[in-house]
Amino acid sequence: MGLSYAELTIANASRPDLLPLTVRALADTGALHLCIPEHVALQLQLAELEKREVTLADGSKRALPYVGPIHLRFGNRSGFMGAMVLGDEVLLGAVPMEDLDLIVHPAPSAVAVNPLNPNLPASVAKGLHGPARSSKRT
Repeated sequence: MGLSYAELTIANASRPDLLPLTVRALADTGALHLCIPEHVALQLQLAELEKREVTLADGSKRALPYVGPIHLRFGNRSGFMGAMVLGDEVLLGAVPMEDLDLIVHPAPSAVAVNPLNPNLPASVAKGLHGPARSSKRT
C-alpha cells in the first residue's frame, strides 16, 4: 500500500476576490486536521485565528498558527474549516475527510467520495441510540 493523495481546491472563505489554489494533498487517516504549508497560508492571505498546541508524529509538541476560514473542495464536496500551518505539503487529516464524507481506497491509493453517499456528504449528528434507559420500574 502506498501513499494516498487528493487534489483539493483551497480558498480563503473571507476573501472571494482571491483566486483559490488547487493543491495535491497527502491523505493521512492517522492525522486529525487539515495542515497547510506557510506559503499556502500566505498566498491565500489567511488570518491567524489563534495558536494551537499540536502533538507531532514523533511525540513532540509545538504551538502552531491556526488559520482560516478556509473553503475546501473535493469533487462534489465542499466545507469550511481552519488549518494548522505546518510542513511542506498539504495534509488532509481525518476530521476534514469526515466532514466532506471522503474515503481512502487503499489498493489504488486514492481518495474518493464515499460511494454510499455519492450525491451529498452524509454525517451522524447524534448518537445512533437514544439516552440510556433504566430497565427498572420505579
